[in-house]
Amino acid sequence: MARQFDVPERIVAKVMSGELTPDHLSEYMQCLHDKHVVGVNNAYMIGDWIDVDFFGDSAWYLVHRKRLAEWPGLKVSCAPREGAFAKDKIKYVEKDKKHRQGISSNRQAVSWNSNSGAAAINLAVHFGAKRIFLLGFDMQLDDNKVSHWHGGHGSNRKPPGFSRHLRGFPCIAEDAKAMGIEILNASPGSSIIDFPIINAKDLL
Repeated sequence: MARQFDVPERIVAKVMSGELTPDHLSEYMQCLHDKHVVGVNNAYMIGDWIDVDFFGDSAWYLVHRKRLAEWPGLKVSCAPREGAFAKDKIKYVEKDKKHRQGISSNRQAVSWNSNSGAAAINLAVHFGAKRIFLLGFDMQLDDNKVSHWHGGHGSNRKPPGFSRHLRGFPCIAEDAKAMGIEILNASPGSSIIDFPIINAKDLL
């Protein structure tokens, strides 16, 4: 995603290695600062111009809990730790067990779709979005075999494949069409083929 905003490769490399914090990307993304942005996982670290940070992974939450508590934006999760969220001012939405894939119409729940990014689409729909742009939804391993830009939250597990993550997107596309919602994938090279692919620069 960062490369679409002309972030110098040295900055990208240092952020990915942890030498620089993600907020060093913010100045290159000023075209997004006045948009409604739902970030996922580590996205909150880029800047407080991100309106919402959504996560669905309890392991990620345990790593980021203290820093996330200091972030001023809206925090939302469907992770199974509802009891701990009130103290940290995190809004909880449950996973819709009757509509696991696609877009749930239950405003107290989201369709999980086996990954936080896909569930965040459902959250955007609940906020009333009728046109949604996906940034950083490439579903690809990078050259260093890194599967997620936020790393493995302390896990030593091998990078997962994306077949499980991709299963929900055809259902999301089908539900979005029925709801009159347009979804565009501003992630060139993405493995998600269920939405039109556009270039973020052309979009913004």
